[in-house]
Amino acid sequence: MSDEIRGETRGSAPVPLSVLDLVTVGSGHTATEALATSVEIARLAERRGFHRHWVAEHHSMPGVASSSPAVILAHLAAHTERIRLGSGGVMLPNHAPLVIAEQFGTLEALAPGRVDLGLGRAPGTDGATAAALRRTERLNEGADDFPQQLAELIRFLDDDFPGGHPYARIHAVPGPVQATAPGGVQSPHRPPVWLLGSSGFSARLAGSLGLPFAFAHHFSAQNTIPALDLYRSSFRPSAVLDAPYALIGVNTFAAEDEKEARRQVMTGALSMLRLRTGRPGLVPTPEEAEAYAFSPLEREFADSWLANIVYGTPDAVREGLDALQKRTGADELMLTANAHGPKARLRSYELVADAYGLPE
Repeated sequence: MSDEIRGETRGSAPVPLSVLDLVTVGSGHTATEALATSVEIARLAERRGFHRHWVAEHHSMPGVASSSPAVILAHLAAHTERIRLGSGGVMLPNHAPLVIAEQFGTLEALAPGRVDLGLGRAPGTDGATAAALRRTERLNEGADDFPQQLAELIRFLDDDFPGGHPYARIHAVPGPVQATAPGGVQSPHRPPVWLLGSSGFSARLAGSLGLPFAFAHHFSAQNTIPALDLYRSSFRPSAVLDAPYALIGVNTFAAEDEKEARRQVMTGALSMLRLRTGRPGLVPTPEEAEAYAFSPLEREFADSWLANIVYGTPDAVREGLDALQKRTGADELMLTANAHGPKARLRSYELVADAYGLPE
């Protein structure tokens, strides 16, 4: 399974490049348009040699149309042929492990050998929405039980509960797909499991289990290096990996000139400011972001947010990504281009591909 995890570098990129799509909905646009753009991004990423395309679970956020990753991934699978598709991630405490095993077993049957299952322990939303999702007000219970939930999910994916276990006669269907190995040998195959995180908990757990780890650098940059160090120091070889493998999500935006790039990323900064202050909405237009009167505290927040975005001309973005990869030792960079309009986001990925000489 490690061959599916470790990507192939293309062009002059030092490590594989991938895409994290938040399926953002801009002001004046609809969720239908955002989902159509996700297909366009996946096709572009496949055509230009990006390694994988992931979508993330969010809830009760008007500007993010990715509340149901499994549904979106099935749609993307029908419109692509080669690129790996996955969740970045599914929030495990929101769901019964059997349900996730069934969903991703179905995806694996639809797109054999192309599906990743990335798992997080946060709710992907606010507390009230999390309570509605889980039908309980004891929200910490799900996060605290994450290791047990994870173990149960992996048992369902592998269909290997031991005899005498209460779930031994329960099977996630479709189950492990019988993949034909060289020599005609049939072997069980199921989506590789990744752990996602923005702190040390999942880093340590991923390391101890020998699983690949994805860190949310795009919104928790101050914790990136400590979490990666913890993951590597905790790592124990497994049947999945013989050495650590870590990717980081990076907020990235390229445009023909630096001024336009900053103009575009300011829409994401204002959108995040509104989210953090309890005013979630559609992603604002560049004009709305330019006209917004930031208070001193709001300006401080926006500047802090922008400091962790790699943006500018294609050459500047490449230089920034290369420096970040060198500083963190990340084995893969997963780029998320958050802006108001579909055309700007698509153009950003195209320019990054050009900057690295990724093939057509």
